[in-house]
Amino acid sequence: MNVPTMADLMAQGKQPEILFWIGSAGSFDDRAKKITKAFVKILNHANVDFAVLGTEESCTGDVAKRAGNEFLFQMQAMMNIEVLNAYEVKTIVTCDPHSFNTFKNEYSQLGGNYKVLHHTQFIQQLISEGRFSISSGKYKGENLTFHDPCYLGRANSEYNAPRSIINKLGVNYSEMKRNKATALCCGAGGAQMFKEPEKGNMDINVLRTEDALKTNPKIIATACPYCNTMMTDGVKAKEKEDSIKVLDIAELIVNAEDL
Repeated sequence: MNVPTMADLMAQGKQPEILFWIGSAGSFDDRAKKITKAFVKILNHANVDFAVLGTEESCTGDVAKRAGNEFLFQMQAMMNIEVLNAYEVKTIVTCDPHSFNTFKNEYSQLGGNYKVLHHTQFIQQLISEGRFSISSGKYKGENLTFHDPCYLGRANSEYNAPRSIINKLGVNYSEMKRNKATALCCGAGGAQMFKEPEKGNMDINVLRTEDALKTNPKIIATACPYCNTMMTDGVKAKEKEDSIKVLDIAELIVNAEDL
């Protein structure tokens, strides 16, 4: 795939329109890599001038901070800020709401000031500027519901961008009973992804999947790699993986447009 690095562009004296921050999940998790590739296809199709950090990208420190290790978070953040500022990065776009939230709300305290967009916000921007369009076709009439990521929705009040994109796909859209400001977490946030859940009646991701199943969906749309994992596991726990797909909004667009 055509993915230039910041180092390549700097050597040519060029500055890209955006830095695409891939994030840990999008870099290392096999399922999340598909989301990364889907978004790159959209960027290339829309002729967006972008670059990635490649091997210079490190973890944002979100997980360390949520788990209570503020010292490690600040070490990771300072290292990233040095790299980003050296490349004079102005705008960061990421598919990971955790990275989005950390860059947007926490890096500024350590000297990292950037315009930060979630990939659904950036895709919506491309559409409004006439640089990209979505045709309703492949998913027309399909039953679809959307799970709000905590760090996109409740933490940053972005509910419109993902829904406006979904509406362009021509799907039969249904909201879960708990949605937007009252949405239920998938169970991965706050570093919970990396530990076993406490004892209880039911895992949160299964409970959230039950919310989704009540809408009778063929597709559960997500906008976060961690939510995608948790909802996929929930669908498997309910033995519905043959009839229900869990797809990121970027993947829905790529499939609909045959990119």
